[in-house]
Amino acid sequence: MNFDFDADQEELRRTVRRFLERSSPEPDVRRLMAAEPGYDPAVWEKMATQLGLHGMAIPEEYGGAGFSFVELGIVLEEMGRALLCAPFFASVVLAAELLKVIDDEQARKDYLPQIASGETIATVALTEADGLWQPSSIATRAVPDGGAWRLTGAKSFVPDGNSASLLLVAARTDDGIGVFAVDGDAPGLSRQALPTMDQTRKQARLEFDAVPARLLGGPGDHWPEVARMLQVAAVGLAAEQVGGAQRALEMAVEYAKLREQFGRPIGSFQAIKHKCASMLVEVESMKSAAYYGLWAVASGSDELPVVASIAKVCCSDGYTMVTGENIQIHGGIGFTWEHPAHLYFKRARSSRVLLGGPDYHRDLIARLAGIMPADNHA
Repeated sequence: MNFDFDADQEELRRTVRRFLERSSPEPDVRRLMAAEPGYDPAVWEKMATQLGLHGMAIPEEYGGAGFSFVELGIVLEEMGRALLCAPFFASVVLAAELLKVIDDEQARKDYLPQIASGETIATVALTEADGLWQPSSIATRAVPDGGAWRLTGAKSFVPDGNSASLLLVAARTDDGIGVFAVDGDAPGLSRQALPTMDQTRKQARLEFDAVPARLLGGPGDHWPEVARMLQVAAVGLAAEQVGGAQRALEMAVEYAKLREQFGRPIGSFQAIKHKCASMLVEVESMKSAAYYGLWAVASGSDELPVVASIAKVCCSDGYTMVTGENIQIHGGIGFTWEHPAHLYFKRARSSRVLLGGPDYHRDLIARLAGIMPADNHA
């Protein structure tokens, strides 16, 4: 099995990297992470219209380019490398992928073209007060109201929940977990930005007070579709983590070559060599796990549930380790606000818990392997 990227995919990588080097340099990252809504609308529009990134993995019949998740993974890797401040992951990975797997053709026609064009920023509101990505934690309630539905409850830690104009909300019904489309300006909806350690990825708390909503996919339990979206998203997040870890490794190596102690570059000392070597092993392991995950999504492999969790564990642990060692190699300057090392460390910590932490995914792997009893997540 060959996981090498072909010439077209490598050209896509170069194009996206050049664009992000111009459009998402460190000063812009710092400016945007300190402000609302946390992204540059002009850059967002260019990404959608000039590069076609938003519709990369959306089928052509819904206004997208129809590429596979492998190409989208390359884009996500480069965005992770640049610490892009934008609601791309929430809109293109979480929301668009959920719309693709929900059996609702009209919803796909209504929403996917606007996501692909960048006109609509969407997100998925799933987690609640406990922050767990599982159906047993969903208490938000949906009740029928004539021919429509109304939602009551609250969601926390919603990625880009303040800037999204379309919310896909997981709520409990008499039939199980349903997915509901809610307009960002719907009456009864209130939104509050949450303070986060990683300011490059905005989060919000949403409160629903009999908010009008549209049921997607018809009556029934739609947690299997939500679970599938979470598996795909975990692979996408792993690709993003690879990009950030690769950049942190490069920063460490560059500094080890330049910084001198006792008349020698610190990179010549055995302790620093070992740190850099260990970081390289982690990054290469992350790539193996993430790239296999991209293939599993693109090919529709039955292995995706376990592969996605393996990628999430490997890349969460690896990114945390690499960014921590990057700070150590930089010494005192690595701990300062002015140095970018802490930005990658904070992204690593937030990505570690997004979509479930490593321990949660280890439990999923154990259940899939039959080592632990199955959990119906009632």
